[in-house]
Amino acid sequence: MKKLKVFSAPYLVWMIVFIVVPLLMVAYYAFTTDSGAFTIKNISNVGQYANIFVRSIWLALVATVICLVLAYPVAYLLSRMEKHKQGTMLLIVMLPMWMNFLLRTYAWMTLLGNNGVINHILGFVGLGPYKLINTSGAVVLGMVYNYLPFMILPLYSVMEKIDKSVIEAASDLGCSSGGVMLRVIVPLSLPGITSGITMVFVPAISTFIISRMLGGGSNLLIGDLIEMQFLGNAYNPQLGAAISLVLMVIILVIMTVMNQFSPDDQVLI
Repeated sequence: MKKLKVFSAPYLVWMIVFIVVPLLMVAYYAFTTDSGAFTIKNISNVGQYANIFVRSIWLALVATVICLVLAYPVAYLLSRMEKHKQGTMLLIVMLPMWMNFLLRTYAWMTLLGNNGVINHILGFVGLGPYKLINTSGAVVLGMVYNYLPFMILPLYSVMEKIDKSVIEAASDLGCSSGGVMLRVIVPLSLPGITSGITMVFVPAISTFIISRMLGGGSNLLIGDLIEMQFLGNAYNPQLGAAISLVLMVIILVIMTVMNQFSPDDQVLI
């Protein structure tokens, strides 16, 4: 036991320095003034940005749902492939993640621009040009493109472990293909669904690069708002910390709700 404690020491130090201390600093700034006096004014001032919180949550939810709808059949097909093919297909899924996040988003700016590739292609068939960039749709598209692998991978890892004999048994007992999917595969893949939703929703709700580059100034999200308080002209670290603290609480509440759908509570009918 003593040896195990020694090996865990670096991890504990890492957690204290890079997780606990920053969280305490955020809480300190959120509840203090410039002079260090206690106040709740910073938290109350967050309410004036309620529309930005609603927009951020809504766009993150839309992007998460789209990722789930797209990733689920892809993950299922990957899990049913032969083993030697799965590695190649997983490599294709992960390949975009090897490229810099900023460069990937810049590429979409080129594609969606008013004089971009997509509008040029539409022009050849007599359509457009359409306003594709600096819209909420462009922000959601950027989120889906960048975070889709984070939905596919946890779904695949869970589905790949589903025993094929369970699916065959359900079919032999008269369950249709749709019934097998809804009553067997989906319940068994719930751990992957909850993990995928968490891994997509959390970065999506707090993103600022995607919204800045693809959404323009009219699609301000929480991440942009926090950055403005620390790096923008309206320098106000106390308000920025308060917004960050409220965002963390919102994420914790949503994750708590998601945990209520634990597979332990599911019963196969």
